[in-house]
Amino acid sequence: MKIEIRGAEKLSFRERQVVTLKEMGYSNDKISKKLGLTGSTVATLFSRARNKGYEVVIIIPGDALGLFGPEDEGGDS
Repeated sequence: MKIEIRGAEKLSFRERQVVTLKEMGYSNDKISKKLGLTGSTVATLFSRARNKGYEVVIIIPGDALGLFGPEDEGGDS
């Protein structure tokens, strides 16, 4: 699985860190401990990032979902 943040160039380095961790499911408390920030700073950074606009795209290969196997590699037959 890969996570792509479209519009990341609009975000500061810290905003990118917070957005990445939030989109991975981390709580503000865990993010604040991991990055050495206060919980309110994490919330502010996330809010600022959301206002700047970004889009998260999760890329999951079909084989990871059990949708395709070796017999499907040639495409439609």
